[in-house]
Amino acid sequence: MGRWLEHTVTCDIQATLPRVWEMWNNMEAMPLWMSWIESVKTIQKPTKTLPDLTEWTLAANGFRFKWKAKITERVETQKLQWESIGGLPTTGCVHFYNEDKDRTIVKLSVTYELPKLIAPIMEPNILGGMVTKELQENLDRFKDLVESDYGKTQER
Repeated sequence: MGRWLEHTVTCDIQATLPRVWEMWNNMEAMPLWMSWIESVKTIQKPTKTLPDLTEWTLAANGFRFKWKAKITERVETQKLQWESIGGLPTTGCVHFYNEDKDRTIVKLSVTYELPKLIAPIMEPNILGGMVTKELQENLDRFKDLVESDYGKTQER
């Protein structure tokens, strides 16, 4: 057994809740705003009885990891929760809060298990702070992408 570490970040996005939800659910576009993620591939589309399955590739500082993840809970426009299948044990959850017509708060929590030997160097004051900072920067890039014209269809 290793040690579980959690990082939580939030962001205030000037966009409607449906737009923010739609952009987050385009998982294959996540490498556009998640710097450590090289690719996300959908293995299984969502159904009423089975979760989405995706394959992730992380590439950072000369390291490359692959793992699969499944959606464990989806509450439309409110919450998306997932966990890894094999590889580095991870779980995560993103909440979406409708603040007003054109403003949405996103709260992202990522938890992962590290072997006991590695966990002490990941304390918040050491490398753990780097992970939180990176997650916040990723979420800020997501905000920039959502607030841009990316993915918007022209209404006529």
